[in-house]
Amino acid sequence: MIRRTVDLSPAARDGFDAIIDVRSPAEFALDHLPGAINLPVLDDTQRAAVGTEYVRGSKFLARRTGAAMVARNIAAHLEGALADRDGSFRPLVYCWRGGQRSGAMVTVMDQIGWPVTVLEGGYQTWRRQVTADLYDTPLPHRLTLLDGPTGSGKTALLTALAAQGVQTLDLEALAAHRGSLFGALPGGQPSQKAFESRLHDALSRLDPARPVVVEAESSRIGARVIPPALWAAMAAAPVIEIAAPVEARVGHTVATYVEIAADPAALDAALGRLPRHHAKATISEWRAMAARGEIAELARQLIEAHYDPAYVRTGAVRARPVLNRLVLPDLSPASIEAAAGGLAAGLDRGRDPA
Repeated sequence: MIRRTVDLSPAARDGFDAIIDVRSPAEFALDHLPGAINLPVLDDTQRAAVGTEYVRGSKFLARRTGAAMVARNIAAHLEGALADRDGSFRPLVYCWRGGQRSGAMVTVMDQIGWPVTVLEGGYQTWRRQVTADLYDTPLPHRLTLLDGPTGSGKTALLTALAAQGVQTLDLEALAAHRGSLFGALPGGQPSQKAFESRLHDALSRLDPARPVVVEAESSRIGARVIPPALWAAMAAAPVIEIAAPVEARVGHTVATYVEIAADPAALDAALGRLPRHHAKATISEWRAMAARGEIAELARQLIEAHYDPAYVRTGAVRARPVLNRLVLPDLSPASIEAAAGGLAAGLDRGRDPA
């Protein structure tokens, strides 16, 4: 018997052995349910061909041609990706609207004997839930922001807090970008919809009754925009301010951005995108320093002349309450761990971390 569901809570999704997206690879790449695998019943070329035939030619021939393609593709999946699944395999299957494509797959799976479930409404059901939670409903979570100038170890501290059991939300990891001019990562960023799916999944796994620590960000992380509900919660959240000596920040920045430092073309292109308020001669000198491999001195000058002034300007227009100002003597793993331990203890006791 084919089961049907609209329950996409983390517990419900985690209860399936696999979440199978039978849409085309292009649809899957744009966005999909977290953890889903793509077993398309029509690939991109086939979908376009069937659609064209349906609109311009015979609807009967389009359906017959499409059915033959779907049958071959399902057979290939059964003999390939699904070949090692035994009779207890419990998949959740979805397409765009929960219609013909998922219907074809689940019909075959049901005949095999697998206890298969189809997502009513397909991907659109998921997307409506994401939109409702990130655009239409105030966020229920209690956020605390980690703020501080560039290179002060915020991401490392966030990671250390998570290791100590504190609830955290790593926006830069979800957006696949470090949130600065030089923050691009190999592989690029997810689409806006995929970023929002990752956010929704991460937030739905956090307990709203416990604090959630988030690194302070601008409203954009690279090309991705923080959705309104989360941005509103971040704008109202109290702040833990982190500071560290400039020398430590320089070393930490060089270590963090080692990939772009090793790519002269990418580094030069990023420097060319610096704001216009920097003098052309200054930017030219910075680009020359990059070309000469003087990365540490370049990082120092960027921190002092670009990032720190921008941080001061941004802080001047914010009205967030400051819970604590934490000055780290350095950014060694031992210092980060010690700071995380103190903050975690304060958060666990339900008071302002100190």
